[in-house]
Amino acid sequence: MAAIIDFLSWALFLVGSLFVFAGALGLVRFPDFYTRIHAGGVTDTFGSELILLAMALQSDDFTTIIKLFFIALFLLLTSPVATHAIAHSAWVGKLNPLVGKNLRYPDKREDL
Repeated sequence: MAAIIDFLSWALFLVGSLFVFAGALGLVRFPDFYTRIHAGGVTDTFGSELILLAMALQSDDFTTIIKLFFIALFLLLTSPVATHAIAHSAWVGKLNPLVGKNLRYPDKREDL
């Protein structure tokens, strides 16, 4: 039974790390602010949840599992809200997304 839990937790560590790496790669590779923040927000939230679940599987102490659960709940509730707040402040600050085949910035909001 311990070998199955170890295998499952290491698989979750690996998949969660791949999600976090993909989010970091998206922050570097995507062309504009909105696609970058989407890549970072979605993948980092899911990746951190998987890593925290893997840590809970490796833990022996019940209080540590409860603490990890509350950390995961906190990240699940706050990370999307923070990503939305940053994107909304960019939109209010008149930062337009790239549009079209040539990925150009529109002249005004009506062009979207």
